[in-house]
Amino acid sequence: MDGAEKTKLMDLSNLLKPGAVKVLANVTSKKRLFQDLGEIAHSAYGLDAAQTVDALQERESLGPTGVGHGVALPHARLHGLDHVVGVFLRLEKPLDFDAVDRLPVDLVFALFAPKDSGVEHLKALALVSRTMRDAATCTKLRANADPATLHAILTSAPGVQAA
Repeated sequence: MDGAEKTKLMDLSNLLKPGAVKVLANVTSKKRLFQDLGEIAHSAYGLDAAQTVDALQERESLGPTGVGHGVALPHARLHGLDHVVGVFLRLEKPLDFDAVDRLPVDLVFALFAPKDSGVEHLKALALVSRTMRDAATCTKLRANADPATLHAILTSAPGVQAA
């Protein structure tokens, strides 16, 4: 893979399929959220739902991935992937997530990376983190309930290209 291809991979439109963007109404626990993420990752990318849930819970046990301002960035490394993929959820009812600022979470961007990925995983996480730190982007995400619109907002947000 040449440098141009690697740069291309670090674009949110290549990390996030339209079918991996959802709005969920009734998520009542972090465990339920991870199950929903596993099911969506399975339908969008063919990932093993149980393995995905286990990997998310294992990573979360190291420390909460709620980064503040209503945003969580759960992530995990999985066997069987050849590149980083993402799932985005907008929760209609914010969920207690043990976030760093103790605020409930309503925007969740999960990343799944190959088990042996190194810098690619970190670049993707930095890209998503930058995107989700943009207040204008989060405001737009919270103001829309259509998954296609949410996908368009995310893939056209400032900073959607990795440096």
